[in-house]
Amino acid sequence: MRSVKSMIIWGLMCTLLSGAKLTVNTWERGELFSQYLERKEISFNIHSAIDEEDVKYLSEIQAGEVFYELRDSEDEIEQVLIPIGEEMQIHLAKDKISHKFVFDIIPIAYKEKEYSATVVIHSNPHSDIKKTLHYPALADKMSQLLKGVINTRRLHRGDTLSFIYKQKTRMGRPYYMPYIKVAMLKSRGKESFVYADEDGYGYSNDTTSQAYIVKGKEKITYTRRVKVKGKKYRFGMPLRHARITSSFSYRRYHPILKRYRPHHGTDFGARRGTPLLAVNAGRVIFSGRMGGYGKVVKIKHKGGYVSLYAHQSRIRVKRGQLVKKGQIIGHVGSTGRSTGPHLHFGMTKNGRWINPMKVLHKKSDTRTILKTFTKYKETTTTKYKTVVIKDAKKNKEALLAYLKGKNEPFIWDRFKKLEVRIDDDL
Repeated sequence: MRSVKSMIIWGLMCTLLSGAKLTVNTWERGELFSQYLERKEISFNIHSAIDEEDVKYLSEIQAGEVFYELRDSEDEIEQVLIPIGEEMQIHLAKDKISHKFVFDIIPIAYKEKEYSATVVIHSNPHSDIKKTLHYPALADKMSQLLKGVINTRRLHRGDTLSFIYKQKTRMGRPYYMPYIKVAMLKSRGKESFVYADEDGYGYSNDTTSQAYIVKGKEKITYTRRVKVKGKKYRFGMPLRHARITSSFSYRRYHPILKRYRPHHGTDFGARRGTPLLAVNAGRVIFSGRMGGYGKVVKIKHKGGYVSLYAHQSRIRVKRGQLVKKGQIIGHVGSTGRSTGPHLHFGMTKNGRWINPMKVLHKKSDTRTILKTFTKYKETTTTKYKTVVIKDAKKNKEALLAYLKGKNEPFIWDRFKKLEVRIDDDL
């Protein structure tokens, strides 16, 4: 990856010194890769110039994604960098001799740095972070962290909010959302710490159990045990006796191509002909062949989810058909680009690939609690949920060390223009 990055930076250095410029663009909603090439007048034969295995990644370019074009002094495009996920990107580069474009998929190089800041409360944490640090996304993540832990309506003017966060940057711009590790609110001499889990949600202590209070007004009539409510929408497994042979990854070494490629799904080993099951009820939106995926079925579910079942030997459903959870929709095979019989299972939510194993095989929550039903009387019930706060103590010590110094917080600009530096990551 380092050698690829060095070559691209060297190319940028040479072209920038000769008057070239780098522009920031946003991928238009609904635009296909072929339409982009036509709009930019880039002469390029997709089917002959791109490997069959890589064609499927062209449809994974997300609407609103920031990408870069490098233009020469005559405003002609020389290079294009288009992200496909968080770790990989499409790279188009014009050959200096033939003037034809070369296609490749390469890792995205970015910088990740830790920042610290203290914000004085004048109105509320969200607006004060935006005004002080000029970074709306950071204000949004702070709101997520404090929700349910700190009552921001009870803050006083002059209170301080100190925190440590990580931010990826690319070309001098924020790349993906920031991650706040820990925060400390100081209000009228009292300090309150908030620790973040891996998803950015906050907790008031660093233990593995978090208590929260449910209040209500009801007259006491009776008590009984009730189940603790789980998630509303559960997914099953795509086949019985599942055996994972390759996990979801934004960057995996491909066993056939011998190159790094994204692996936006989970591979399950199984015998040819093994029945494939719909992971949940939904409507079939695709049934047929799809390049390197071979025979494929795609099912649209509630909640913005779409499931994909690839490399099938035989398909049992048609496009437009409604299916039930657990219904047989096909059979394991090895069609398309495959090293042997297996199921490549993928899942998207709102158009973005997610790790299927985070939503599959979620068992219903059968725990019970003794609940008191009341009327016209205030009651409080304590409930618990299990959480794991990674590096909570370490992050707290780092924040306290920062507060002992006199470090100035980093102020983010609004990126109205792009300033290119030779040492920027690509």
